[in-house]
Amino acid sequence: MENFINNAPFALVLVCLVIGFVLLIKGADFFVEGSSSAAKRLHVPSIIIGLTIVAMGTSLPETAVSVSASLTGNNELAVSNVIGSNIFNLMVVIGVCAVLTTVEVAKETIKRDIPLSLICAGLLMLLGIIGIGDKSGMMLGHLDGMILIGFFAGYIVYMVRIALKANREGKKVEIEGGSDEDIKLLSVPKSIVFIVGGAVAIAVGGDVTVDAAARIAGDLGMSQTLIGLTIVSIGTSLPELVTSIVAARKNEVDMALGNAIGSNIFNILMVLGIASAISPMAIITENIIDLCVLIVFTVCVWIFAGTKKKIGRVEGFCMVAFYAAYAIYIIIR
Repeated sequence: MENFINNAPFALVLVCLVIGFVLLIKGADFFVEGSSSAAKRLHVPSIIIGLTIVAMGTSLPETAVSVSASLTGNNELAVSNVIGSNIFNLMVVIGVCAVLTTVEVAKETIKRDIPLSLICAGLLMLLGIIGIGDKSGMMLGHLDGMILIGFFAGYIVYMVRIALKANREGKKVEIEGGSDEDIKLLSVPKSIVFIVGGAVAIAVGGDVTVDAAARIAGDLGMSQTLIGLTIVSIGTSLPELVTSIVAARKNEVDMALGNAIGSNIFNILMVLGIASAISPMAIITENIIDLCVLIVFTVCVWIFAGTKKKIGRVEGFCMVAFYAAYAIYIIIR
């Protein structure tokens, strides 16, 4: 596929990039649907399915892109894709929701989720700079990846225990895709087809997206970091944006901020953990700067959310404006 894309006309490369995004997004949907159905047939509690399979599903496109990029030596794309996706989720997805309708913020999001996301960003920066287990710094090596995966496993166990405890106490637990009504029960053959087909689509989509993005970066004289922070990260985050806009129009954005923060935690711990555990990735100065921007933006959202327990239209406009200013900065730097 790499040879085909490298020798194809530029217009066809753009088409390949779109096809890659479609394969990533629809493949993730099919994989999650098939896996959730299989888990339900094995009598796995819906809360656990929602916290694991469904929650991980939103990060599968980023996982495929980052793993494919790290395996092909496109390290800048692997890291910037995750950071760019996190910034887009936080500032644009939530910002647009807040512009359309007030986003109510759960107490757990303020006291638990946002601080955890800040800790994850700080951990990534620390591992990237000092390079634990590596002979030199500015590198995410195999050991760093295993550390991130270890924290991810601990995070999943922690969230499942909290959810099960709340469920036993009769408290309402709102989890994306975590109710029996939201999980479709498919036949066993259909579940297998969805799981295998979805996995293949994700793998192929990741390869096509990385190859096309690398070719576009080369032809336009753009760095892979810029491509990852903009085109690739926005492309893999578009489903969240569309879903959030639809939910906002229906006044159903209660879980919007919590889902975005959770996705950001998954992206750092799971996506970069898996990618660096498979193939070490170099961290460049721009990655550290972008991580600092992510941390500052997260603190801004924390302040917006904590003042009135909601994010209104003015804050939403500010968040979108902050992202626009950041986008201009990364283009001209």
